[in-house]
Amino acid sequence: MVSQKVVIKNPTGLHLRPAGNLCREAMQFKSLITFANAKSVLSVLGACVKCGDEIELHCDGADEEEALHSLVAAIENGLGE
Repeated sequence: MVSQKVVIKNPTGLHLRPAGNLCREAMQFKSLITFANAKSVLSVLGACVKCGDEIELHCDGADEEEALHSLVAAIENGLGE
């Protein structure tokens, strides 16, 4: 298992659009990806993540390193916003 902390930069936090983008990114990987269930939009929205919040992503599985790097990069690039 690998993990890394990352700060949410989106001004409005993880609302529906960036949460959906995060889930689409996470679903590309076989690994279990959590901070909330990163493959579930409702779980991500339910975490109520705001701008400036720090989350810790945990990836566990065959492609964990690739998953972690991809998700951290997506979050740092604003998740499409």
